[in-house]
Amino acid sequence: MAKTLQLIFTTATGKKVTLTADEPRADLTAQSVEAAMQEIIASGVFEVDGAPLAAIAGTRIVERNVTELVNA
Repeated sequence: MAKTLQLIFTTATGKKVTLTADEPRADLTAQSVEAAMQEIIASGVFEVDGAPLAAIAGTRIVERNVTELVNA
């Protein structure tokens, strides 16, 4: 089963942006993820169409099953 952590932000212009990380640690807490997202916002390292990330819109872990039928 593949897991992905999705960090969802809103930019200063109101656009939603999702950053993803494959195979997140199993011991993540809401508080640690929120703190990390606040650090990402404060760093100003990401911009979308010239607008910096401004707020946390949400976060989620997505799990999916993949069944390979043909693997060449």
